[in-house]
Amino acid sequence: MRVLGIETSCDETAAAVVSDGYVILSNVVWSQVATHHPYGGVVPELASRKHIEKIVPVVEKALADSGEDSNSLDGVAVTCGPGLVGALLVGLSFAKAFAYARGLPITGVNHLHGHIASVYLQPDPPPFPFVALLASGGHTNLYYVAGPMDFEHMGQTRDDAAGEAFDKVAKILGLGYPGGMVIDQLAQQGDPERIRFPRAFLDKSGFDFSFSGVKTAVARYVQREKEDSSKRIQDIAAGFQEAVVDVLVQKGISAVKAKGCQHLALVGGVASNRRLRERIKEATQEAGIAVHIPPPELCTDNAAMIAAIGDYQLSHGENSSLDLDVYSKTSHSGRPQALAQPGNLRLPNI
Repeated sequence: MRVLGIETSCDETAAAVVSDGYVILSNVVWSQVATHHPYGGVVPELASRKHIEKIVPVVEKALADSGEDSNSLDGVAVTCGPGLVGALLVGLSFAKAFAYARGLPITGVNHLHGHIASVYLQPDPPPFPFVALLASGGHTNLYYVAGPMDFEHMGQTRDDAAGEAFDKVAKILGLGYPGGMVIDQLAQQGDPERIRFPRAFLDKSGFDFSFSGVKTAVARYVQREKEDSSKRIQDIAAGFQEAVVDVLVQKGISAVKAKGCQHLALVGGVASNRRLRERIKEATQEAGIAVHIPPPELCTDNAAMIAAIGDYQLSHGENSSLDLDVYSKTSHSGRPQALAQPGNLRLPNI
C-alpha cells in the first residue's frame, strides 16, 4: 500500500509518500520560520495563508521525489487535529479534493498519534507495549502504547508545553523565534549548574508536567540581574534547559517502570534537543530500558508519520467520509473538543 500523507497542523506544510506503513519514499517539509520570526511566534492567519500558497507544490514535489504518481496511490492520510483550525482546514480541504478526484479512500489522523508513529519509521521500532514521551511546541504527554492504535493517556502538561517554554524563554532572552535550537546551541557553551532553576515535579508519583514555573523563574532572574544576564546568557540557557530535561527524563523513566515494560520512545519536536537525547540515553541505559528516538527530521512535524499511521487505519477499514472536519484539541477519550466528531472517523483513546 502506498499512502500520501498531508500535514498542516501548525507552521509546516508537509507531504510524504510512505509504502507499507514504514518505508519512506519521499518526505517534503516547507517551513514558515522566516514568515513568523519577526513576530516572535506563529501567527495563525499568516500560517493559513502560507499553507494555501505551498500545499500544491509541496504535494507535487512529494509525488515526484517518490517516483510515484497519483494513479499508483492507494489512499490519502491527512492531519485533522489537534492544531490551528485555519491551518488544518487547508490540508484537509486539499486532501478531500485530491482523494475525491481520484477515487481514493481518505482517513483523518490525530497529529499526536502521528508523532508516536514516527518511531515505526526507523530501523529498530519498539515492540509493544512501550511508553511514549511526546514533547513538542504544543504538547507534552505520556502514553502507554499497547498496540498500533491502542493508547492509554498517562499524563500531560498542566500549563506550558516543553517546546512552548523553550520559545518563551528564548523571547525573554532576546534570542528570537523559534527558540529551541538557539537555546540548545547556547547551552552547549554554558554551565548547567551555575544557575539552578526550579524543577516542577508536581506529584513525583504522577505523570503530569508543568513548565510555566521554570519559565517565570528565568524571567525573574533576568529582571533581577539585568547587567549580569547578558554576560551569562549561555549559563542561563544551560540552567533552564537542564531543568526541563531533568523533569522529562525522570517522568519518562518512572512511567516505564510503573507499567513494567522495557521500552521508551521519545518523540516530538523537543526530541531533537541534543541534551535531552543525551540524558535520556544515559538514564535508560542505567535503568536497563531500551530507548527509541527517531532522527531529528522525523521528530519535528512531518507528513511521513501521518502517512505511516494512515496506512494502518486504511488497511483496517478506518476510512473517513467527506464530511470529515478538523478540531483544535482532543480530550483524554480521544474525541475532538472544538468540533463534533467528524464523519465516520474513529479516534482511538489517548
